[in-house]
Amino acid sequence: QVQLVESGGGLVQAGGSLRLSCAASGRTFSNYAMGWFRQAPGKEREFVATINWSGGSTFYADSVKGRFTISRDNAKNTVYLQMNSLKPEDTAVYYCAQGRFGAFDYAYDYWGQGTQVTVSS
Repeated sequence: QVQLVESGGGLVQAGGSLRLSCAASGRTFSNYAMGWFRQAPGKEREFVATINWSGGSTFYADSVKGRFTISRDNAKNTVYLQMNSLKPEDTAVYYCAQGRFGAFDYAYDYWGQGTQVTVSS
């Protein structure tokens, strides 16, 4: 059974930083791409970033490019999202997902429960 567990969310002031982690278990982590998505209140879930199985390829939403960095440690079965220069509009529940490299929901087979990120102005 695949499990994805996010951590690292919290409350931060605008301009601050947070690092999210997602620990995966249940199948061979290094065989799959990982992604981060987010959902703000009253809005649809949106793509944030994705990383391929080796970490050699990444892709970001325009809204986070240059501020967020996705990375992975296959030895630890963990994917990270380093978020810098946070803005109030980054406030959302952040989800990690496992599957194929891509920016669309349907590329991913499994999803975590999410972690709340709140950015105050």
